[in-house]
Amino acid sequence: MSMKYAIRQTTLNDIDRVMYINRVSLPENYTKVFFIEHLRKWPKGFYVAEVDGVVIGYVMSRVEIGWGYLKPGLVRKGHIVSLAVLENYRRKGIGTALMQAALKGLKEYGAREVYLEVRVSNTPAIRLYEKLGFTVKRTIPYYYLDGEDAFLMVKPLAEIP
Repeated sequence: MSMKYAIRQTTLNDIDRVMYINRVSLPENYTKVFFIEHLRKWPKGFYVAEVDGVVIGYVMSRVEIGWGYLKPGLVRKGHIVSLAVLENYRRKGIGTALMQAALKGLKEYGAREVYLEVRVSNTPAIRLYEKLGFTVKRTIPYYYLDGEDAFLMVKPLAEIP
């Protein structure tokens, strides 16, 4: 049975709900100002998923200029900062749809590649990112506050339609 959901750009009215989803889904939490800043600066990189008019997931990303992971030199790159879907709604394609929307938005901002950090123990997320074409570039030791390592995963943005 497939679940009907909608992906749309985040609005300021969604921020409290996004913060709730972040808090109950992930150990890494951010301030309200952090979420609002990302929404204001990069609205095309911030999406929510709704089921029956209720927000059940989000993806938040931004654009940075820095050294390329895929090609040497300065490059405009997208950074997937946070992705979360409430537990009851996982494994239904919603995370994939959110990521696809963010990748498309980041490409509109001129990003040439996109990267993210993911806990080395988070196998479902790693599988999702690999399915979307991300590859592990390196391991970042002690990346998370609890001391867990992260994989740095990268994807070129050229092939996104």
